[in-house]
Amino acid sequence: MSDQLRFDGQTVVVTGAGGGLGKAYALFFGARGANVVVNDLGGSFKGEGASSKAADVVVDEIKQAGGKAVANYDSVENGEAVIDTAIKAFGRIDVLLNNAGILRDVSFKNMTDADWDLIMKVHVTGAYKCARAAWPHFRKQKYGRVINTASAAGLFGSFGQCNYSAAKLAQVGFTETLAKEGIKYNILCNVIAPIAASRMTETVMPPDVLEVLKPDWVVPLVAVLVHPSNKTETGSIFEVGGGHMAKLRWERSNGALLKADSTFTPESLLAKWDDVNDFSKPQYASGPADFMGLLEESKKLDSNPKGTPFDLKGKVALVTGAGAGLGRVYALLFAKYGAKVVVNDLVNPDTTVEEIRKAGGEAVGNKANVEDGEAVVKGAIDAYGRIDILVNNAGILRDKAFNNMDDKLWHQVMDVHLRGTYKVTKAAWPYMLKQKYGRIVNTTSSSGIYGNFGQANYAAAKCGILGFSRALAREGQKYNIYVNTIAPNAGTAMTRTIMPEEVVQAFKPDYVAPMVVLLCSDKCPDPTGGLFEVGSGWQGRTRWQRTGGHAFPIDVKLTPEAILKVWDDVVTFDSRADNPESAQDGLKSIMGNMQNKSKGSKPAASGTANQEILDAIKQAKAAKADGTDFSYDDRDVILYNLGLGAKRTELPLVFENADNFQVLPSFGVIPPFNAVPPFSMGDILPNFSPMMLLHGEQYLEIRQFPIPTQATLVSYPSLVDVVDKGKAGIIVTGQVTKDKNTGKDVFYNESTVFVRGSGGFGGPKDMKDRGNATKANAPPKRAPDAAKEEKTSEEQAAIYRLSGDRNPLHIDPEFAAVGGFKEPILHGLCFFGIAVKHVVQQYGMIKNVKVRFVGTVLPGQTLRTEMWKEGNRILFQMKVVETGKLCIGGGGAELLDGGKTKL
Repeated sequence: MSDQLRFDGQTVVVTGAGGGLGKAYALFFGARGANVVVNDLGGSFKGEGASSKAADVVVDEIKQAGGKAVANYDSVENGEAVIDTAIKAFGRIDVLLNNAGILRDVSFKNMTDADWDLIMKVHVTGAYKCARAAWPHFRKQKYGRVINTASAAGLFGSFGQCNYSAAKLAQVGFTETLAKEGIKYNILCNVIAPIAASRMTETVMPPDVLEVLKPDWVVPLVAVLVHPSNKTETGSIFEVGGGHMAKLRWERSNGALLKADSTFTPESLLAKWDDVNDFSKPQYASGPADFMGLLEESKKLDSNPKGTPFDLKGKVALVTGAGAGLGRVYALLFAKYGAKVVVNDLVNPDTTVEEIRKAGGEAVGNKANVEDGEAVVKGAIDAYGRIDILVNNAGILRDKAFNNMDDKLWHQVMDVHLRGTYKVTKAAWPYMLKQKYGRIVNTTSSSGIYGNFGQANYAAAKCGILGFSRALAREGQKYNIYVNTIAPNAGTAMTRTIMPEEVVQAFKPDYVAPMVVLLCSDKCPDPTGGLFEVGSGWQGRTRWQRTGGHAFPIDVKLTPEAILKVWDDVVTFDSRADNPESAQDGLKSIMGNMQNKSKGSKPAASGTANQEILDAIKQAKAAKADGTDFSYDDRDVILYNLGLGAKRTELPLVFENADNFQVLPSFGVIPPFNAVPPFSMGDILPNFSPMMLLHGEQYLEIRQFPIPTQATLVSYPSLVDVVDKGKAGIIVTGQVTKDKNTGKDVFYNESTVFVRGSGGFGGPKDMKDRGNATKANAPPKRAPDAAKEEKTSEEQAAIYRLSGDRNPLHIDPEFAAVGGFKEPILHGLCFFGIAVKHVVQQYGMIKNVKVRFVGTVLPGQTLRTEMWKEGNRILFQMKVVETGKLCIGGGGAELLDGGKTKL
């Protein structure tokens, strides 16, 4: 105990602590002596509903283990109430873990303001409100520790998560600013990007991977960061999960310096583009470049090369906040290059418009607030019928030390910068999609990238814009819509409030505009997803750098004490460092650690019993699941049938008002898909790794006819069997699915998984006979009695995944490549469903069916189901016609009433 990092007498507030990572935090700190405030609203991972049960369960668990805890049921939006619970119950707060979160994943085209606002409310406003309420207590006691939560989606941008990516990267700018303001009061603030199994991640990651991504791998790192023994690590960013952890920092290129005069043009910048991206002499800064020094150096240079001329004729450019400052200079330069310019400004767009017209250019004014994005973009459409270029430049400052910041100052800045950027872009997006062309430049700042004292609001908003841009760049690229982000340094009306006048005059906006025009042209060599710091004739690219980190064996429980022993590995940037640019890069180290086992974790010798595993199996078989609800209606039925290739002419399968409207019987595998089992695979097999797992067999019984076309069902998983095959282990999970209203059985499933390298623990060598669920179903040695062929569509996996299996292996080429596949593969349960459909079409409705998966299928391949009738049973197998290889073997189905019931 004396060697443990303890938290006796300290009070830890954990938001979103009713489940997943938050629950793991709460239980850990409760066990290590802390007083714990368990905050949880009790809503779904989408932010719907509320219940006190989630928090109460965690509090009870802490108390039963001898710890101290109280529950808080407030939304994190009401941060004062959350922190007040700590003060009233325990008299102090020492640690704040801002962990609460929800997902509202949707493509940007279909995103609603509600999808955007709810994510911001929970992730950004919630973190601000809780931290703001805790801050005076931290300052008074001269002690505080804060952990904010980012994500890979925030760090790198993620398709379909523009809202979430913006919110999560906002946490970085926010945290860096709090770290700078808090250090003199011994308040340390860090941010983590965790990869951990939760209600949120289970919707987008396969169950086998989730098994190793337990919150237990994240909690010890957080414990190290918030312990009193940490006196220096603050303002840092950590990526953690699956036994691997690493630190990230910003890396800035040496950049290109051009003469800051009238010869500085987009063409001259293009000629120096390689220098912009030159990281051979990188900078690792905690703030902006030395723009005054750069300006002095720039003045000594010769005139810039002219470069190859280009123009923007025929393009329509919209610039927000273009009545003065940077926006005005952007607008003038766009017009000079032949673009038609829409000058947006809430105060006075007319002066800039007149300047453009006097110079022979074409422009119109638009006097609208960027928070009314539709009105801003309408100005372009009404005047010119299209929008090709959008520069989100409008902004305000409301600087204030965090201790004195109020909600009005926070929301004003967030609304103009982050929400305004979202709103204008959202209004422009449909036009850009339709014309398959768009160029967008969004504006962050060095305060957003590095944090800045007195600008917690501004830094959060500006870093949020970067996260938004990175996600949007991923969505737009295939439509020829390119998105980049700049951090400009220039003298403007905004900077005049914080810079001396002579500096404002020296830092002309004219030395930023060439980069903006180049990024919005068709000439930029790196067209999308970039972050550029710009000013004084200098422009550099900024990216992440990540330490090599440390990988812990996944079969050994991780502790904070173990992390401290290798802390230098985690935080030192040496030759192992890399530069991740995507969520896949972020996952690479974590996925690569999936097979990292301790040297002492070899399988037991044949015949030697591993009593710990055998006891765990016995305990797991006795465990009872709480039950997981699954509600569906006719829309879900139709979507499932379409996912198995139903045609528009098959009305009973695709039209809810058709006579005999029904769902294909293999639908029975869907309701229990995300059901929570009462055991962990890692506990019941030695050396368990999800990378070694194969879905071997599937058995399904239909226990209610006709199958309801809408219902709320509850699935109860249980452990059926664990078999020791020497070099491998086999796990059989059963799932009873009941009608929630009647309590009657509707389906029963058994899923059999084969795990290589997890045998030799002294368990039974053979599977127990469970009738049809374990039959071998060897086909007769004669030609098939019947066969059906069906060509799958290229979109088959994209449609089928909407029925619940969101594993990116079936949709994301990069994720498929990590798994060793040249392209995304079709779900096994999808071609299982097609085989069942063929059997039912040929012979009639079935009572049960069992298959063995033996090969993969690519969307677009042709499937052939070969069938033999043996009494009341149909034996079958399925082949991929193009390769001649089996994908399903050992198929057997028992007919209902002799096959008299037809589709």
